[in-house]
Amino acid sequence: MSIRLVLAALLASFTCLCQSTVPDTPAGHQFSAWLATFNGGDHAALRQFFEKNYPSRVANIAQEFNFRDQTGGFDFKKTEESTATRFVALVKERSSDTFARAEMEVDAAEPHQITRFGLRAIPRPSEFPSPRMSEKELITALKIKLEQDAAADRFAGAVLLAKEGKPIFTGAYGLADREKKISNKLNTRFRIGSMNKMFTAVSILQLVQAGKIQLTDPLGKYLTDYPNKDVASKVTIHHLLTHTGRTGDFFGPQYNAHRTELRALQDYVTLYGKRDLAFEPGSRWAYSNYGFLLLGLVIEKVSGGSYYDYVRDHVYKPAGMTSSDSLPENEVVPDRSIGYTKIGETHEWHPNTDTLPPRPTSAGGGYSTVEDLLRFANALAGHKLLNEHYSELLTTGKVDSQGGGKYAYGFGDRTEDGVRSFGHSGGAPGMNGDLEIYPQSGYVVAVLANMDPPAAGRISDFIGNRLPVK
Repeated sequence: MSIRLVLAALLASFTCLCQSTVPDTPAGHQFSAWLATFNGGDHAALRQFFEKNYPSRVANIAQEFNFRDQTGGFDFKKTEESTATRFVALVKERSSDTFARAEMEVDAAEPHQITRFGLRAIPRPSEFPSPRMSEKELITALKIKLEQDAAADRFAGAVLLAKEGKPIFTGAYGLADREKKISNKLNTRFRIGSMNKMFTAVSILQLVQAGKIQLTDPLGKYLTDYPNKDVASKVTIHHLLTHTGRTGDFFGPQYNAHRTELRALQDYVTLYGKRDLAFEPGSRWAYSNYGFLLLGLVIEKVSGGSYYDYVRDHVYKPAGMTSSDSLPENEVVPDRSIGYTKIGETHEWHPNTDTLPPRPTSAGGGYSTVEDLLRFANALAGHKLLNEHYSELLTTGKVDSQGGGKYAYGFGDRTEDGVRSFGHSGGAPGMNGDLEIYPQSGYVVAVLANMDPPAAGRISDFIGNRLPVK
């Protein structure tokens, strides 16, 4: 080997070593101190750290405790940027496959208190490839993962992994009702949050396939009395399906103030229908629950019936989904789990009852089972809901979305390590779910949880990152 190659190898080794150690700087010291305290898991010690080093964060200390319990801590992977007062690092959650970028800034003067600190999830870096396994190895690892997370109270729910339409692994963990000590089962019904958007999008595409809706039509063609005429004339069905209509969200102070009054889809239009557009429709992607709520009203206008009846008759029934629906909250639903949340002032689990609207909407909030989600995936694959052309149109990404993937019509479409999947997740206080369909290998992953995000998402990612490529 030449001297030049030897020097190059030494330099590469030195660079790698530097990247894998935290630098000896004020910012580096504060990061190391935070990481050690956070990973220690002692809530009192974590509070003391913030009181001394980042006092402005103490007001949100309950969120820090929840975050620690969810992540299990972080492993430092490498330094990305370093100065005396600024440190940027790549870290990985210990309880999941999630990578994050940590950015910390400190005062130049002693005692170098933290002035800014944030962690932001990022796509898996290419230098850390997915840990692919054989099917047998994955199932063994998954069982261990689920048992560990359930024991740590990081997961309560149901999991299903299928291949070519048939389950190859199923499991249920934790409690559906903590007060009555009722366990989750495979047929437990879980609230699914935004996963309803898949059913709404299928319904719209069915009406497009039948020639009753055009994707390029403006919203006002169907909702002729929509209060904001600018929205009615500029926002198309395509914009609503892809979150590019900029019709906004409905969660926030106004929603909280009127939550119990929102009993029908039209009630949301009464509350939000006069809002202006935030940007020109089609110019960029911005997730919009309100946009999918409007699609529910379009379905009602075109079909002549209620949104709920349409989905029940044209999606659930042909797919064989006997345990899925969006009944009002005041109706008793057998085998439906209670959602538990830690979001709020306390650090204890409590029911999410005071966060729920009177009835789910076309944007989310219904309930399902992992077995029904597999039936839905199978119905899509077998073209029981849409013909081949419209099934492809439904699930093929059209616009760039957050996290490095694309958004189709009510489905996310992503490719990682050359492996493509499409589906949708859902999350809100006390509920989390994910459905991922892998068309190349024939796998389907369905995970539902009756606890805060990202309980189900972490399990779904764990499976997806380890699935055999073929």
